[in-house]
Amino acid sequence: MANSSQSLKRARQAEKSRQHNASRRSALRTTIKNVVNALDAGEKDTATEAYRIAVPAIDNAIGGGLIHKNKAARHKSRLNTRIKAL
Repeated sequence: MANSSQSLKRARQAEKSRQHNASRRSALRTTIKNVVNALDAGEKDTATEAYRIAVPAIDNAIGGGLIHKNKAARHKSRLNTRIKAL
């Protein structure tokens, strides 16, 4: 448990940040999952459209410090490779 007023404030800030990041991370995963579901269904047009929506969401996650740039590049690359394979 935090003891000083500074550490209490920091704990409050950390909790607020954690909740904010959790919702952003969930939204990011949903956009990626939309692409994967379309790919699994074999719908190339739907997958391509979902990919166009997912790429900016992935890039925004980098700027917010949610994921590392290499992880974002890996996601985009793997999704794009699967779309091209259809």
